[in-house]
Order: sequence, then structure tokens, then C-alpha cells
Amino acid sequence: MAINVNEVYQTVLLILNKEQRGYITPYEFNQIAAQAQQEIFEGYFDDLNQQLRLPGHEDEYADRVEHIEESISLLRTYSSVSYRDVDENGNPIDNPFFYLPENVHRMGTLMYKDEQEIQRTNRGEYLRLNMSKLTRPTTNYPLFTQEENVTVQNITGVPPATTITTLCKDCIKVYVYPSSVVKDVSLSYVRKPNKPIWAYTVGVGGAYIYSELGTGAGVNPSTGSVNFEIDDTDKPELILRILAYAGVVIRDPQVVQAAAQQVQATEVNQKS
Repeated sequence: MAINVNEVYQTVLLILNKEQRGYITPYEFNQIAAQAQQEIFEGYFDDLNQQLRLPGHEDEYADRVEHIEESISLLRTYSSVSYRDVDENGNPIDNPFFYLPENVHRMGTLMYKDEQEIQRTNRGEYLRLNMSKLTRPTTNYPLFTQEENVTVQNITGVPPATTITTLCKDCIKVYVYPSSVVKDVSLSYVRKPNKPIWAYTVGVGGAYIYSELGTGAGVNPSTGSVNFEIDDTDKPELILRILAYAGVVIRDPQVVQAAAQQVQATEVNQKS
């Protein structure tokens, strides 16, 4: 389940105001919240790697590996992969490629026709494998290389009346072999979590009023609020991490120290 962004913001404000420590604006909160969520999200992978090296536990409610995998699974998804054989102006390019969805965070399995796994390789190994008829890639045993990121755009119209459409910004570029594979490529992956947003309108006296849906005049941002996309069991740690950053913003070292100590104690308890 997602964590409600308004509940987190109100809790942070309550703690800060109760201790008369200060106040953080919605803009400051949104920036801090995104950083705190990213830290917890990245921690899932490190924690999973650590727990996989430890003896398991048979109790279904105390299996830490299973719990971490459940947290990651909230952002597991599947998508087709686009092929690019022309440039922005429609001219053929020398080295056609596939580009992965823009929100890819961790690649899972690249597949051909949802039947064959496309194995990762590098340029040197591909050249060696391609020298022999026995080992060169086929549609039954395809390979791919990942070499750089790319921004894919379409430019339409005649200058100066041109329109530029960005299809994918800084997407992962992959080359699939054999070159006869030009479609039917898909990917299972863990996507990037959406950035949390506490959207608002400005009321009488300059007060910030929470706007969940982003409807009506004066909503900032107009897209509305976005909840956190991490496991709801991480809500206490999330609030503590935000408080630690809030202490930096309001220049109160006591808030930073207290929150950091609680975060550290939580992490020690989880990993011990």
C-alpha cells in the first residue's frame, strides 16, 4: 500500500511545531520527501543482498527476504520495448537499436516474443561468439549489449514551424542480436518510484490548503498530489528521514541528531 503524502507532511509539521523548531514549506517538503523515499527504496536492494547471505527463517511473518521482495514488487512491471531505425527526421540510421522505457530503475529479464530470454553480453564477447556458427546468436538464443543512454526525439514540420516531441529522455539503449530481431521485444523490470508531491492552494492569509486531486484554480502543481510509493511499513523511517533533512533546512542540529539516531536504531534492528 502507498503511504499518504498528506499524513506524512502533517506528522512532520506536528512534530516540528510541537517542539517549536520551525516550519518547512510544501516546496521544501516535496524536495526532501523525494530524497527520503529514494534512500529507502535503494535500501531495499542492499538489504535484500545482505539477507540472502544469511540463514532463512521458516515463519511466514518473520521472513525478511520475503518482506523485502514484497516491498520491491510494488514497483515491478512489464512493458514492450520500442525499436529505433530512423533519426528524428525520419532518415535511416546505421546502427538501429531498442530503447527501454524511461522509468526503468533495475532491469529484470529482456525477452523475445515472451518466450526466449535475451542474454546480456558485451561487444567483445559478442564478436567472439559470432565467429562460430555454433555459438552465434539466433532467434532461439538471442543476445543483447547495453552501451549507453539516449534521448529519443521526433521532429515534425518544416523549419521554422517545427515540433519536437521527446519520446524518451536518457533511456537505456540496447542492441539485440541477431539483427533480424526488430520487434516483439519486452522487458520485466523495477520502475523508478514517482516523486511524492504535496499539492496545495493558497487560502486566506497565505495558508497552504492541501489539494489531493489537483482540481480547481490555483493548485500548485496542477497535476495534484502524489503519494509515496514505498511499503507502508516504512512510514516511521520515512518520517524520521524527512525530519532529519528538515532539521538541516531550519538549521536545528538537535532535530537532525535525534532523527538520525532513530533512523540508525531502526536500521540496526532490521538488519540484526
